Amino acid sequence: MMKWILFMILAVPSLAMAGGKSELTWYGHAGFKLVTPSGKVLLIDPWLTNPSNKNGKEDLAKLDKADLILITHGHFDHVGNSAEIARKTGARLVTTFDLGKALATYGGYPEKQMGFDSQGNFGGELNLLDGEVKIAFIPAIHSSTVVAPEGSADKDIHDGGNPGGFLITVKNGPAIYHTGDTDVFGDMALISQFHKVDVMLACIGGHFTMGPERAAEAVKLVKPGMVVPMHFGTFPVLDGKPEAFAAALKKQGSKVKLKEMKVGETLAL
Repeated sequence: MMKWILFMILAVPSLAMAGGKSELTWYGHAGFKLVTPSGKVLLIDPWLTNPSNKNGKEDLAKLDKADLILITHGHFDHVGNSAEIARKTGARLVTTFDLGKALATYGGYPEKQMGFDSQGNFGGELNLLDGEVKIAFIPAIHSSTVVAPEGSADKDIHDGGNPGGFLITVKNGPAIYHTGDTDVFGDMALISQFHKVDVMLACIGGHFTMGPERAAEAVKLVKPGMVVPMHFGTFPVLDGKPEAFAAALKKQGSKVKLKEMKVGETLAL
């Protein structure tokens, strides 16, 4: 009897963790942090110090844990603070091989923190963090170049491979599609054929990406359970607004839940 009681005492914390929720935090622009039920930390396009995040420097300073850093493409507003975070935390880089090579050569990301285990290409899927997370590479319609960090003597623009997005599937948790920077394209409809999408993180700013109306068409193709607008308002030219996105979704009769996150807000999924 005593052995059974002792087993239950020891098992309760692990059972609670197994039944825990994932947490998604928005840092503004396209930057997110995903914490898995076991406490693993994934950062996506981590430009924490973007103009929309008034606490950016503080957030960067206190971030002391990251297991994976996912970068959709090479533009500065998506590479963001990744190299600094990587040096501090030892986080593995999740990108296409072309982008990873460019970030190691020109962007300051530690080359020893990337490799076959954490890099792939479109159509491929990675099994990471002891099987707790799967990451599929999704194409995007955009561009991708890499520039050296500010203060470097290298002022050239370097090729960053093809742009993309990610479908992140957490074991016993949500499937999250981060679009990266993209326009709507018809093959988005294929994503949900391979895996149901619980949360879609959709760029809506316009000018460099799809705006609210085209983003609503993207939602129609992907059919997520929830959509979170991102990549808007950081600069004046990104003038797509969540209200316009909501109106476009309503116009098409969408039943998808729209969640407008505030910068610094965390969702339990």
